[in-house]
Amino acid sequence: MKKNHLLFILFFAFNLNFKAQVNLSVYAEISIVTVDAGDDLYEAFGHSALRIKDPVLNLDLIYNYGIFDFNAPNFYSNFTKGKLEYSLARYDFKYFLGGYQREKRWVKQQVLNLTQQQKQAYFGFLENNAAPQNAAYLYDPYYNNCATKLRDITKSILGDKVTFSDKNIEKELSLRQLMNRRIHWNSWGNFGINLALGSKLDKKTDYLQYMYLPDYIYLVFKNSTVFINNQPESLIKREDLLLDFENSEIKISVFNPLLIFGMLSIIGLFITYKDFKKKTISNWFDITLFLTTGIIGVLIVFLWFFTNHSTTPNNFNFLWAFAPNLIVGLLLLKKNPTKWISSYAKFLVFLLICIPILWISQVQLFPIATTPILILLLARYLLLSIKSI
Repeated sequence: MKKNHLLFILFFAFNLNFKAQVNLSVYAEISIVTVDAGDDLYEAFGHSALRIKDPVLNLDLIYNYGIFDFNAPNFYSNFTKGKLEYSLARYDFKYFLGGYQREKRWVKQQVLNLTQQQKQAYFGFLENNAAPQNAAYLYDPYYNNCATKLRDITKSILGDKVTFSDKNIEKELSLRQLMNRRIHWNSWGNFGINLALGSKLDKKTDYLQYMYLPDYIYLVFKNSTVFINNQPESLIKREDLLLDFENSEIKISVFNPLLIFGMLSIIGLFITYKDFKKKTISNWFDITLFLTTGIIGVLIVFLWFFTNHSTTPNNFNFLWAFAPNLIVGLLLLKKNPTKWISSYAKFLVFLLICIPILWISQVQLFPIATTPILILLLARYLLLSIKSI
């Protein structure tokens, strides 16, 4: 969740020649590092990383699973297809901390309560993972990211000696509900994500899946236990506030989705009212409406069937962004459009009626900002269903 592609990061990531067989001293510490959210969309969830500090070896490294490069070959096409590679980078902790100092984002660390053998196991695992041939991994924002890596690594190393806890954590939330708490519902980022992702994101899940978010890595680890000498002890030995800044505020643009869609909807409803009163049809408006919803629908179908994204299938936004509308819009460009538009409009009304049912039953939560558009589409389709074009 943290982008950093500066050259010095890459230098330290691949040119520090510590070997897995180097033995950490008894003063070594392994820490979970949690960072506040940032201003950009990809920073909205915050960030998690692992720190290894050993004053005897003069060692202070961050292991950062959040590295990606906008300038990588085919970056945008791979992102669209769900084949985006992230990497583990290992570099001096001072550079990691300095970056967030400049961004004025708080940083906390939780020192893990580990035996010497367990510390060495973390070190060996991370050193091996940081090797150039092992560093890349296929990123998934909900199932394989900088936060889930820390959960999975800890479980892999500590095995049944660690017991994660859901103490003081709200139950029965979906991944979408968790996401919507961190990205304002009336932002373009929230609208775009909720438009693109399907109903898999709406299934109720447990606190282990919550740990795709750094905040929940922090909360779950805080309340978890580890068995040392056959006795349960707190997994967290000590907490430190490394950078102290105010919590980030969720911001929205003045030209937010609800405002823009609301204004467009009012204009569209006015045109529809005039058409109804004058018993006419503004063909140009219907062409625009069908082409726009059809193009969006084609994008939904593409993400659903032709990409590797784990959460884009079964997307019920197709009920209003209906791909065949693109064909209908092209047909309406003819001087004498076909007469079955009225029946087609009745079918579209039926699709729209399904949306509140799915929404209320939480089969899938739809972008709230689409509400004005849904009202406009319903009114327009009702008009088309009773009038010939």
